[in-house]
Amino acid sequence: MLSGIENAINSVFKPISDAVSGFVFAEVTVFGVTFPWIVAWLVVAAAAFTVYFGFVQFRAFRLATQIARGQFTRPDEPGEISHFQALSSALSGTVGLGNIAGVGVAVTIGGAGATFWMIICGLLGMCTKFVECTLGVKYREVHADGTVSGGPMHYLRRGIAERFPTAGGRTLGKVLAAGAAVMILFFGIAGGNMFQANQSFAQLRNVTGGDDGFLGGDGAALIFGIVLAVFVGLVIVGGIKSIGAVTSKLVPTMGIVYVVACLIVIGTNITSVPAAFGEILSGAFAPEGVAGGAIGALIVGFQRAAFSNEAGLGSAPIAHSAVRTKHPITEGYVALLEPFVDTVIVCTMTALTVIIAKTQFWTDAKATVAAGGPTPDGVTVTSESFASALPWFPYVLTVAVVLFAVSTIITWGYYGQKAWTYLFGKSMLSERLYHVVFCLFVVVGSVLTLGSVLDFADAVLFLLALFNIIGLYLLAPVVKREMTNYRRRRREGEVVRVK
Repeated sequence: MLSGIENAINSVFKPISDAVSGFVFAEVTVFGVTFPWIVAWLVVAAAAFTVYFGFVQFRAFRLATQIARGQFTRPDEPGEISHFQALSSALSGTVGLGNIAGVGVAVTIGGAGATFWMIICGLLGMCTKFVECTLGVKYREVHADGTVSGGPMHYLRRGIAERFPTAGGRTLGKVLAAGAAVMILFFGIAGGNMFQANQSFAQLRNVTGGDDGFLGGDGAALIFGIVLAVFVGLVIVGGIKSIGAVTSKLVPTMGIVYVVACLIVIGTNITSVPAAFGEILSGAFAPEGVAGGAIGALIVGFQRAAFSNEAGLGSAPIAHSAVRTKHPITEGYVALLEPFVDTVIVCTMTALTVIIAKTQFWTDAKATVAAGGPTPDGVTVTSESFASALPWFPYVLTVAVVLFAVSTIITWGYYGQKAWTYLFGKSMLSERLYHVVFCLFVVVGSVLTLGSVLDFADAVLFLLALFNIIGLYLLAPVVKREMTNYRRRRREGEVVRVK
């Protein structure tokens, strides 16, 4: 019966999924180089903002860490959560399977050199996050009950109407905002929910004996989905304060466990570290390589980094908008740390682990790709690399995958709720209806594998970038004014360190 339901859903969504995915991930050729246009759209914007804001991600890095630790924020400032909780909540939506599986694929298809371009893209993406999260706080809405709503739905509508107070400007803002809300809602329910639940159960079943293990029987997926849905429901009903409290503990914990495991593999092969960095640098500029030499490494590296840290997609400003602050630019500074942690640290650690371990599986996979064969399972590439030094680590990796997935579900539950209330109104009934629907899809996602639906969800997530970045270009001068004013206040002593 489940197979019939799955086939029916896929038959309905497949034509839609193929059409949208074909547009979003369509490749263009410039100067003989072929790449997905959406990746270029994200990277060009990141580079443009980096220049426009004077490389703020490097100049303000120390200030960003100070603000994240709460050194410039008083407890009576408007908002719901601390800077660190906002950062943790946003990171919980980006640090996950993309860092584990996506990087494994990147260094297999693009070679070690892809790591260099991932780092470059992550550094550029820091400025995009700075821009969009500043706008998220500036144009957020504080409700009568003290809760906050923010994100691209709000700054695209209000910000563009404020900067271009004409009928055309107001219409453009409303269209971009509505489009962004629809994309966020769909991905929140499908990609940020069902996919995560499905992959969590699949990984648990694999390490417990597969179809012959105790999770291989009929009903196991349903029970898992119900338990997961109850936990997720208890967290998201509490709102961003509850989510921030959970993710501020969950994200650092799982991040530390994962990075420590990377360091163990790297430490076990410490003599190979210089050679690994040599491979990364030489592969980044080599005329020939696994997939198109330097150009292939650049494209793959940029693509995986953009897909991992979500800079420019407009998702993170929803979480960052709830921060306690009266200076919007402060959360922009904090947000620029996000791609640094996600891409420059976590993705690089994963890539180094794969490159240093040099497992036979990775070697064979690269040869297969070079010969035009299929792309390998990224999780397997990474898992095999860890197992080379820590034979038991696939079990720890399973725990990490589940925790990453749970934190992603929680965060996207909040993102989806804000899109839902923007489209259908904010009331207790509306929010509770959304919570029921969202948790129901946690159960559905655990039981079914909805390939076409999830492909469509991935496509609409990146279609967000089309709506969002248009708005970021139009509103960049607003952010620059906020930055200039905040610097002036600091110079004149209006903003002082409180602890």
